[in-house]
Amino acid sequence: MTTSPPDNVISLQNVSRRFGEQHVLRDVTFDVRRGETLVVIGESGCGKSVTLKLMMALLQPTSGQVAWNGRPLLQMSGAELQKERLRLGFLFQGAALFDSLSVHENVAFGLRQNTDMPESEITGVVVDRLRDVGLSDFVRRKMPAELSGGMRKRVGLARALALSPEVMFYDEPTTGLDPITSAVIDELILATRERHGVTSVVVTHDMRTVQRVSDRVLMLYPLAGLEPHDRQIIFEGRPDDAYASDDPRVSNFVRGEAGNRLEEAAA
Repeated sequence: MTTSPPDNVISLQNVSRRFGEQHVLRDVTFDVRRGETLVVIGESGCGKSVTLKLMMALLQPTSGQVAWNGRPLLQMSGAELQKERLRLGFLFQGAALFDSLSVHENVAFGLRQNTDMPESEITGVVVDRLRDVGLSDFVRRKMPAELSGGMRKRVGLARALALSPEVMFYDEPTTGLDPITSAVIDELILATRERHGVTSVVVTHDMRTVQRVSDRVLMLYPLAGLEPHDRQIIFEGRPDDAYASDDPRVSNFVRGEAGNRLEEAAA
């Protein structure tokens, strides 16, 4: 009898993280459900990037537990953790391509480092993944410096997809892009989920991205603005419900309204 995979791909249970005396996350609990696109929002300093790194095991929690597919990371050896991390794909905020490598070599990098795949098969994967993100074979021979910001993001996504990840993480995927290119990246996030069946986690300030791609929205709030027993996750639900929230911290953020922040800054 086969066992079906757990519904939750990633789980955080009472996770806290501090750096020295600076507390960034406090008792954060949530799950990432298989097949969904979860978008994490919140103002600067609320711990979004730290949360992303904890989910990817690039950071360890000060307290609490992170689990992948129901298994706590603390139960995994270093070698096992490294192997399981290959099931995660990551699109960096600035694409983070290797400037000295061509587009082909960038997309092939992970395959060469982590598989015994022959070069002929690697080339096939590179061509397919670039096609998936809307780039022609001609781009494969170019260097990153020859590409626009939007094209570099696409190459970064192709590189992440080359190893067939189970979960894709996107860190501010539309930052610095014009509205049309941002919409293209959003469409690629949706197409990647549909074409490859991946679970997606997106960290963004861009509410257009939130509306376009999210199944569920989670909003964090900076600890400096909370009382000791307040929950740091101040909203979790559908994007439309965030706009309708009666919590001004949520509604002001998603609508881009200053609220009483001018008075707070002057105090």
